Amino acid sequence: MTDTLDDRFDFPALRRRLKSWYRKNGRELPWRNLDDPYRVWISEIMLQQTTVTTVIPYYERFFQRFPNVRALAAADQQEVLALWEGLGYYSRARNLHKAAGLIVEEHAGEFPTSAHELQKLPGIGRYTAGAIASFAMGQSAPIVEANTLRLYARLLGMRGDPRSTAGQRELWEFAEAVLPKRNAGDVNQALMDLGSLVCTPTEPDCPHCPLLNDCRAAELKLQHEIPKAKQKTKITALQDICVAVMDGRKVLLRQRQPDERWAGLWDFPRWTTENPLPTMSKNLLPPPSLEQSILAELHERTGYRVNQGPLAEVIKHSVTRYRIELFCFTAEKISGRKTKGEPLVWVSLDDLDDRPLSKTGRQFARTLQAGSLF
Repeated sequence: MTDTLDDRFDFPALRRRLKSWYRKNGRELPWRNLDDPYRVWISEIMLQQTTVTTVIPYYERFFQRFPNVRALAAADQQEVLALWEGLGYYSRARNLHKAAGLIVEEHAGEFPTSAHELQKLPGIGRYTAGAIASFAMGQSAPIVEANTLRLYARLLGMRGDPRSTAGQRELWEFAEAVLPKRNAGDVNQALMDLGSLVCTPTEPDCPHCPLLNDCRAAELKLQHEIPKAKQKTKITALQDICVAVMDGRKVLLRQRQPDERWAGLWDFPRWTTENPLPTMSKNLLPPPSLEQSILAELHERTGYRVNQGPLAEVIKHSVTRYRIELFCFTAEKISGRKTKGEPLVWVSLDDLDDRPLSKTGRQFARTLQAGSLF
């Protein structure tokens, strides 16, 4: 007969030890101990793929401008993206704006009161719904995210892949079983902090863990093998070209489209080149063959004919599974008119700060604004 979770774990005792540890060691964060689902929601979305230290100033600025869901729903998406600039994964911001509109239009500005209903909103998955329902509403809603995945897998002594269908089923079952029927938010927050501060990916601090005696991985000396590591993502190297086309003190920008990376943001005309680029020095013109290629590509994409300028800088950055080398050139408009249908605008260098740009676009914009290229 297979043991149940209740047979393996004394959950009431586990929760008592966990709460005692949390009272002494829990992190003080600006979105903690709030019964406002809006604030919990924003913090949880920002924390996806982003560290706490990075999120805090964004969180504070966001609430100065959008103090409630109605203010967010009424905002222009460009303003939302501008405040999100630098956090990356911009679909999060677009989904926030869309979901805020639905909360106002379909729920009279009030958040749904169950994790199941919350999951119907754009960008809210099972974890985020559980966080909102438990932290803001005290409901017994389970959560599994990076820190608790690691903690639960070790407590269970899970040898298989915790990200598999079977592994996820087992983790969510444990996440549900560990919670009390009421005031579950404190337990969920304690579990997350324990995973973040003690049950770390490398060198877990097992002697100071309040759940050491409950941990199957510690019993078997398998803390460094559980959870099973993710399969490494194959990295693809790309070379991109972008060009700041100047017309006096104005520069040409293009808005990224819904089917493109960084949708909704503005950037300089940019494309991926299939032919390997030669080694080039900053402030020098590209070789003739590359220059002709750039001029032709620019004309096709924008409708403008330009005088090619020098290489301004090379920016290396990563996006998901891509490692990108971005070659940034300048050029001077000669003639032409914008290609029909292309989302192109001329913007003063002084007004670039008013447009939400991609991270690399902002870096190049700062170089242009510094005036060292002119």
